[in-house]
Amino acid sequence: MRNFFRTFLICSLLMVIFSVSAYAAEDTLKVGLRYGSGALFSANLQNVTGYGWGYEVGYFDSARDFIALGRIDTNEISMTASGTIYVAGDGAYSPSGSGSAMGDYHVQLDDVFSSWEEAQAASSAFTGGYPAYINGSYRVRIGAYTSKNDAAAAQALYVGTNWTGADGMSRPFSGTVTTPSATGVTVTATGTQTILFQFDCSGAMNLGVRPLDSDGQKAITWFKGYKYYGGFEYLRTTGGNLTVINVLPVDDYVKGVVPYEMTPSWPVEALAAQAVCARTYAMRETKHKSDGFDVCSTTNCQVYYGVNKATDQSDRAVEETAGLCMYYNGKLIEAVYSSSNGGASEDAKNVWGGDVGYLKGKIDPYEAMTTIPGYQYTVSFTKDELTHILDTKGYSVGQVTDVYVSSVTPTGNVGSVTFVGTSGSKTFTGESCRTIFNSVYSGRSVRSQRYTINNGAGGGAAGSAHVSGGGSVDLGSSYIISGSGSVSLYPGGEIYVITGSGTELLTPSDGTASSSSDSSGSGDVFTITGTGNGHNVGLSQYGAKAMAEQGFSYEEILHFYYTDITIQKVG
Repeated sequence: MRNFFRTFLICSLLMVIFSVSAYAAEDTLKVGLRYGSGALFSANLQNVTGYGWGYEVGYFDSARDFIALGRIDTNEISMTASGTIYVAGDGAYSPSGSGSAMGDYHVQLDDVFSSWEEAQAASSAFTGGYPAYINGSYRVRIGAYTSKNDAAAAQALYVGTNWTGADGMSRPFSGTVTTPSATGVTVTATGTQTILFQFDCSGAMNLGVRPLDSDGQKAITWFKGYKYYGGFEYLRTTGGNLTVINVLPVDDYVKGVVPYEMTPSWPVEALAAQAVCARTYAMRETKHKSDGFDVCSTTNCQVYYGVNKATDQSDRAVEETAGLCMYYNGKLIEAVYSSSNGGASEDAKNVWGGDVGYLKGKIDPYEAMTTIPGYQYTVSFTKDELTHILDTKGYSVGQVTDVYVSSVTPTGNVGSVTFVGTSGSKTFTGESCRTIFNSVYSGRSVRSQRYTINNGAGGGAAGSAHVSGGGSVDLGSSYIISGSGSVSLYPGGEIYVITGSGTELLTPSDGTASSSSDSSGSGDVFTITGTGNGHNVGLSQYGAKAMAEQGFSYEEILHFYYTDITIQKVG
């Protein structure tokens, strides 16, 4: 029986170990901070005072566990692409130019060491010596010479001498001149020519740096003016600059998303809804896999600039929803969101194509219950400007003579917009209804899928109707009462009004009552008036704020904006 319990205990412990390891891998996120054209020749790190001191250097294995090779007791370090490195007077590193040069020729001991400690001890026996990790082995390198002859001359000075290792034993010098490969990374004390470590595994592994905690405080590190939790990975493709990746637990990442995607002083239930969205999005995203990380740090994914703006309230929202994600039919959803929908969210199929069961449009009565800066917008384009925009985007229809909303969706958002020109016409659907207007040339854009166009000859259903006493009503945001008494948003199509002359058809183009539906835009300017900001799909951030202010929980907010989802722990 005793042996049984011993065996049971061992098995139980192994199960815990394996489950923790598997969870750790799933729970660890890689966030691309600098990559592609934004990759860096040199990247600095600095411990935030009181939150850490020194660093461990090593690499992240395939399970995203950090494998430490050694420790550097320096508060500020720089990782730079190995090769010739120029150090300017202000301490900046560059691959060319003026300043002192750290060359790409080194003297390397022939000895292979079994540990960082042994390599560190051996390096201290030589002026300018430092430990290195080369293709899976601990080595010692000396100096950074600008020519092979200089390195060979330095090597010759050591020939016939002895050095003393960590064990106190004297050994004869034996070494060769070497250069780093095109994947090497050099670690220095920031702003100096003092090399602390070199890492070069020919791309099989990437240098990892993990800040050390201080006095029980979770380490926080400065990088490019922002403070980050977690460690850093430096991926260098052959001959290129460094892709800088933040490697950290997903909830620490979410703490750096929430206060940038939402105002951190908003109600905690709104922040909690945002936290679940951000976590779900990150855990599902794969589009940057070929770049070596999971998500980027910009609006191309989610805005993430570390914890500079984090507050107790935004952190609380993350902690109270720790590990929670949204699922649909057992799979993580694509938790898209936008600033505001203007009064109605939209089906994903009407914006991006493809029917998504949990991304269904619905009338949103909550946004109107809170203050939203810039909620209504107006932007105008001349016919010449629209002609130029279409031409530069490859959709020439000749000289544009008209543009109008040609259909609306059941929730009243724009379904299609049509441009008419002297040599034809072009209709845009989905998100293109918004983005087609966006142009660097004009410096103006259409901010949402919910808008009307004034002066368009076709006009579409999303026009305006004049009312007694002056003024007009936006049909795209109007409701109708059916014969059965049900209330719904105006779905588009012909609409009739009762006038002094009887029942007449309402002209879609300008909303005025007329017995004819023909109307042409005679002016040169088309004015677009809309509400909201974004693609209109999924959660409205301002709508979440409004719902939280009305007393709704984050679960209720998420269930409103995402159809038939479940909220549960990752895994």
